[in-house]
Amino acid sequence: MKKVCILLLLALASCKVTQKSAIPTWTPYDESDELAKTATHESQRMRFKLIQSRNLDKNELWKQVSKQLTNFSAKDYEALKPFILEQDIPTLQAAVQSGKLTYEKLTQWYLYRIATYENDRDKFLNNLIAINPNAVAEARQRDKNKSAVSHPIYGMPIILKDNINLSGLPTTAGAQAFSNNISPKDAFIVDRLQDQGAIFLAKANLSEWANFMCLDCPNGYSAMGGQTLNPYGRKRFDTGGSSSGSGSTVAANYAVGAVGTETSGSILSPSSANSLVGLKPTTGLLSRGGIVPISSTFDTPGPMTRTVVDAAILLSAMTGEDPADPATKNNPKDKRYWQDVKTGSLKGIRFGAYIPLLKDSVYAVNIEKIKSLGGTVVEIEMETAANEGFSTLLNADMQADLPSYIKNYGSGTLSYRSVADILAYNRLDSTKRMPYGQGRIAGVTKATTSPDEMAQLRSNIRKNGVSYFEKPMQQHKLDVVLSINNRSAGLAAAANYPCLTVPMGYKTNGEPIGMTFIARPFEEDKLLKIGFAFEQATKARRLPDDYK
Repeated sequence: MKKVCILLLLALASCKVTQKSAIPTWTPYDESDELAKTATHESQRMRFKLIQSRNLDKNELWKQVSKQLTNFSAKDYEALKPFILEQDIPTLQAAVQSGKLTYEKLTQWYLYRIATYENDRDKFLNNLIAINPNAVAEARQRDKNKSAVSHPIYGMPIILKDNINLSGLPTTAGAQAFSNNISPKDAFIVDRLQDQGAIFLAKANLSEWANFMCLDCPNGYSAMGGQTLNPYGRKRFDTGGSSSGSGSTVAANYAVGAVGTETSGSILSPSSANSLVGLKPTTGLLSRGGIVPISSTFDTPGPMTRTVVDAAILLSAMTGEDPADPATKNNPKDKRYWQDVKTGSLKGIRFGAYIPLLKDSVYAVNIEKIKSLGGTVVEIEMETAANEGFSTLLNADMQADLPSYIKNYGSGTLSYRSVADILAYNRLDSTKRMPYGQGRIAGVTKATTSPDEMAQLRSNIRKNGVSYFEKPMQQHKLDVVLSINNRSAGLAAAANYPCLTVPMGYKTNGEPIGMTFIARPFEEDKLLKIGFAFEQATKARRLPDDYK
């Protein structure tokens, strides 16, 4: 009997160990053959020097996941899959309210999916830098209080681009220099989302310093996260930048949605590259407080989701006037964009379609679709626009804005006080910290623009951007201008015009392509309604084949 008891105890101990080690250990592998295959890619940006991070231990991520998956199995994952995969927020909320789902199980399902795919050598996307160790605990708390739901973002697991402060986790901006930047201060939009009950699942990889690190380097690369990959074509299709991880995670159904940031194209580019809805709001609609900056003139966060209604929900949850961000003063706030979005229609809307873009067959087909739905389409020329001084202004802004972030929102342990300090730190170990160099960010230290010159630059850039759009819009009485992906992002940033990209199809090789709608400042509600009508009529988005 004593022997039987001992054997039973040993069996139980063995089961316990198995449960703790349910997530396989990640072992770095020789990727030289994979890199050799990318060396001849037609795009310089897709010729990778590395894929796996040299600074991040993925097993540290799995420790945070594993302890949150107690009593969650592969069987649970498969049983819940029909209720969660590709479902929008209203559908998920309905499942919770009906008892088919809980916020806890929803959060665990996403964590299980992340660990499953990111431990698969043939499918990992390298799109995460950190996991929130408290995500499931927060979800359980949401379940206890679900009778108090006042906003549809309540209990929904979302992912933050890793240049957005979330207390308790590092905010690295992808840089090894910021690997210990654990600030006690949340970003303002994080506070807004928490007030509404959102759950932060993880921090997403990005193009380092929001694509302001190196020249001609791959989109989606950072020293901390390694190379982000596109689920529609790993190592074949560009992820877009700089919110590459935000795009890749949502496309692969790792969360309900994600928050990205844009200075010029950094939401539109990865959203369209990953067949997502991405909204670049008017700068000033959402606070930039607690977000690692490039430019206080142009920066803005924004939602990246699989559907327009989800983008409307996420946008509304982030709005608010931040006393620490003057750009938000007197902005529209507490707007429930999702409540009216389904009333959208293309009837009576006047669209401007760029003539050169009509050579793209996917764009041309969708222009005809817009016409068939009652929209009036006017063909307009894509004129050359002067955007002189844009880079000069970005350099000058970052020279002032990054030290301001470090002072007001950075960890007290950061020893850097300027961009020059960070450049010097990177040079101490170029292999781990800057394998593609730091040519772009180095330009910041050379900025000598005076305050008066900066004011003039801002004025000229804004004037030229507005003129570019207003000339055809006024001439043809247009409501919206139509572009592809992030083709007009720089000019929209200059004009401070909001943009919404919506999936419109795929190229013959399977690469996603988005229709981008551009409107006047603070017309996000108009864009969302138009985008919803277009989305419902086309239903172009499809799940990546290897992530079903």
